[in-house]
Amino acid sequence: MSDAPAKPDDNKRLTLKLLGFALGSFAFGFALVPLYDVLCDLTGFGNQKLLAEQRLTTETPDDSRSITIDFIAELPSVGNWTFRPMVGSMKVHPGRLYETEFLAHNLTGSVQIAQAVPNIAPGRAAGYFRKTECFCFTPQKFGVDEQRPMPVRFVVDPAIPRSVDRITLSYTFYDESTRVGSLN
Repeated sequence: MSDAPAKPDDNKRLTLKLLGFALGSFAFGFALVPLYDVLCDLTGFGNQKLLAEQRLTTETPDDSRSITIDFIAELPSVGNWTFRPMVGSMKVHPGRLYETEFLAHNLTGSVQIAQAVPNIAPGRAAGYFRKTECFCFTPQKFGVDEQRPMPVRFVVDPAIPRSVDRITLSYTFYDESTRVGSLN
């Protein structure tokens, strides 16, 4: 082993190598998400939407009973939005796939990002109510005065207790100005 001190050029080379390794690791990690999506699309494994729809086709619908689903939309006091369900309620048969829409309209006068938070009542029905597609899964970006319908696809599990004949699906719609820490 040599006791000679490291040369400044050696330190610069090592620093550049470490920086290159860190950047390469970051780029690789960032690229994994789209690569995973492509792999899932090619193989069919891990594609959550496809898996959910395949599972639905294997369930036997229970057409002998119907459950009323009520839809409610709520807005916090901060913000200027219109948010409402397109229909107030619908009757569904457990095991069948249904779709409805909520309408959101950005009246804030600026571009906004909003997020919907769902709630299912009664609580014992929550485990039997499955959303296969929902605007609540990801934040939604709205332009100035943009208005659009947002779909929700769902199925009620046929194993739901017979005592449950009505379910309420409600959403509270928050824009970024109502997030904790953004009102500073």
